Amino acid sequence: MNFLRLGPAGREIPVVQHDGTSYDLRVLTADLDGAFWSADGIARTRAALERGELAELPDAGVLRVGAPVARPNKIVCIGLNYRDHAAETGAPLPAEPVVFMKDPMTLVGPFDDVHIPRGSTQTDWEVELAVVVGTTIRYADSPEQAVRHIAGYAVSHDVSERGFQLERGGQWDKGKSCETFNPLGPWLVPADEVGDPQALSLRLWVNGVLRQDGTTKDMIFPVAHVVWYLSQFMVLYPGDVINTGTPAGVALGLADHPYLRAGDVVELEISGLGRARQTLVAA
Repeated sequence: MNFLRLGPAGREIPVVQHDGTSYDLRVLTADLDGAFWSADGIARTRAALERGELAELPDAGVLRVGAPVARPNKIVCIGLNYRDHAAETGAPLPAEPVVFMKDPMTLVGPFDDVHIPRGSTQTDWEVELAVVVGTTIRYADSPEQAVRHIAGYAVSHDVSERGFQLERGGQWDKGKSCETFNPLGPWLVPADEVGDPQALSLRLWVNGVLRQDGTTKDMIFPVAHVVWYLSQFMVLYPGDVINTGTPAGVALGLADHPYLRAGDVVELEISGLGRARQTLVAA
């Protein structure tokens, strides 16, 4: 069962895909927002499917795919969370998670264009496992308790402008919050259907060349620890997105630094969570 949003930007329809069929969820919710996740939306959807209460969405296959989460309060990111990525950037392994924020308005659909910012020469790619919060979390008692608050997982592209990030005052948010810098999706898979989040493969290609090929088992801080840790410093609300870090293979870590240019095509996937594709365009 996959949750997604289909239709023009700003007018997406909430949808669930089940056994190859796309069903309209508007009888249950106006959108896949925090209110839906916190009101046991996944269980309500399963019940509606079992009772045959959902209508098939006509022409679902030709509609634009939006981000599977509507209007998150925040996007929280974890930096340097893969051992091989820390090594390729020359950074020591962090003793605690490296945390930064990303403007939630960067969220776009998984097949939307990504804009290279004006003045950018170091736009970079990063495939990441995204965690979507299902219910409010504050001061979780343990990682085991924290994961019970997760709605599901999705493919995230944490696009980064390294010059803005590292050379313009040392504030990461500036290199992470440019317009369209967080494609998400194609869909959200409920946490209980994903299995072990530390057993997922991540891959990313640029113009058909495989650049990243990693696994979540190489995370320094696993998903459960990340969610627990963040809850000690901030309240996590339903619909919030957590980007959990990227494996090695980014342009920053390659000898020739082949940063993205207009016309480049990035494809990325995570096992069981689908595949996305974006074209780079000049802002």
